[in-house]
Amino acid sequence: MIAHVFGSVSEIVGNSVIIDVSGIGYEVQIPTTDVDGLMIDQHVKFYTHHHIREQAEELFGFSTLASKKLFEMLITVQGVGPKAALAILSLGNGEHVRNAIANSDSAFITKASGVGKKTAERVVVDLADKVGLPIVYTQDSGTQTIIETNDDALEALIALGYTLNEATKALAEVDASLPTNVRVAQALKGQN
Repeated sequence: MIAHVFGSVSEIVGNSVIIDVSGIGYEVQIPTTDVDGLMIDQHVKFYTHHHIREQAEELFGFSTLASKKLFEMLITVQGVGPKAALAILSLGNGEHVRNAIANSDSAFITKASGVGKKTAERVVVDLADKVGLPIVYTQDSGTQTIIETNDDALEALIALGYTLNEATKALAEVDASLPTNVRVAQALKGQN
């Protein structure tokens, strides 16, 4: 399996990006939130999910490991394929989507292209207890969070095998102003 790709952007077509890795071009489908701001020849790293079907192989890429894990959770929900999961993650950054699911906001999920009310409700029911604790949330302005979307400590715990929920809980009581390595160590020890 292809865990990540690192190279330069050679083409951008819609939600697909072709990443040149030592002369080999990998087509990676990414959320629209990751497309914004990409430029040709920019060096990027995407964590990838290699999706194999009978008649196709596709790479889905994400700027953070947490977004990749959320994508993999989404595709376990009945009726949510990779395209629908990508559409859901295109609603906002991974943390916003995670927060919406944690807060059972199926109306937010239905805004995704190709996702109906029943599918959105199924996503919320199946994943609300698996995605971690909600941090800060207001219904009127959409989801908001005080956790950094690129939280290196959260990414490190996920890389060590923690689920998103476990990593969020482990870091909940750790001071966010500490260096990443100290935060990870304290989360692993279960100390404040």
